[in-house]
Amino acid sequence: MDAYSNAVIDVVEKVGDAVVAINVPPAGPDSPPSAGSGVVISPDGFVLTNAHVVGDSPSVSLNFTDGRTMPAAVRGRDVATDLALLRVDQGGLPFATLGSSKQLQVGQLVVAIGNPLGFQSTVSAGVVSALGRSMRAKDGRLIENIVQTDVALNPGNSGGPLVDSRGMVVGINTAIIAQAQNISFSVPAATAEWVVAELMEHGKVRRAYLGLGCHVRPVSRAFQRELSFSRPSTVQAIQVLPTSPAHRAGVQEGDYLLEVAGTPIGSVDEIFQALPLVGASVNLKLLRPGPGGAISANNVFTLQMTAEERPVQ
Repeated sequence: MDAYSNAVIDVVEKVGDAVVAINVPPAGPDSPPSAGSGVVISPDGFVLTNAHVVGDSPSVSLNFTDGRTMPAAVRGRDVATDLALLRVDQGGLPFATLGSSKQLQVGQLVVAIGNPLGFQSTVSAGVVSALGRSMRAKDGRLIENIVQTDVALNPGNSGGPLVDSRGMVVGINTAIIAQAQNISFSVPAATAEWVVAELMEHGKVRRAYLGLGCHVRPVSRAFQRELSFSRPSTVQAIQVLPTSPAHRAGVQEGDYLLEVAGTPIGSVDEIFQALPLVGASVNLKLLRPGPGGAISANNVFTLQMTAEERPVQ
């Protein structure tokens, strides 16, 4: 056989038994059961899948390639990255290892294993088509650095692993575009690794917040020249929540947020991307307009803020 075939076969032999079919019970008397895929990432029973696969169910059923069926508890879910962590009360399970998605290259061979349309342990192969894509999660947040491939995925592949030629999991398959051919998306392993650590330790993913209500406003060339500001728009605080991190740092209504941690800010999405981990200190560069809304570089200043966890509400 040729090198391509051997590479795919080797991947399946290394990872195939770690891929499970996930069966989710009906959410109510009038709703059908659902299904998806997952991958065991540790021998003591942690399983990674998509948040949209498990939904709000507290537990699911897993089918292994050797015919075993086991219940699994949903340890935590993160809708913002479409990832969920399950736990099986069983040791010695076959498992796959999360690799480095940061080393992926366009054109690189990748293999997907899952259960499309209920056909368990289906293998499809292709290449990385593009890197650094972004897509919206169900909560409206951007999922960053999405891996685009031409691997054939179908409903039921969701939550299964995207694997490189060394048998390392470099992504979790999460989405396809309906009616498109060979355009598939996976959450990168680097994101999954961070989410898994948060879910294991806290049962949820902690994210920082500012505590601002904002408007995105276009800026003039004069604004850009005066402030050496590169973005075509800026974010202005129209509300500062009492006792929020921004309020404690000294941000006021009407302030323009120019930078977070040295990163220029031109949209609300860029704020989310620039905020540090909870507990870290971060610098906010702001412009406070003068009398009559006058814009001057003399009114630019920096505040220091300690990042705090965003409240559930």
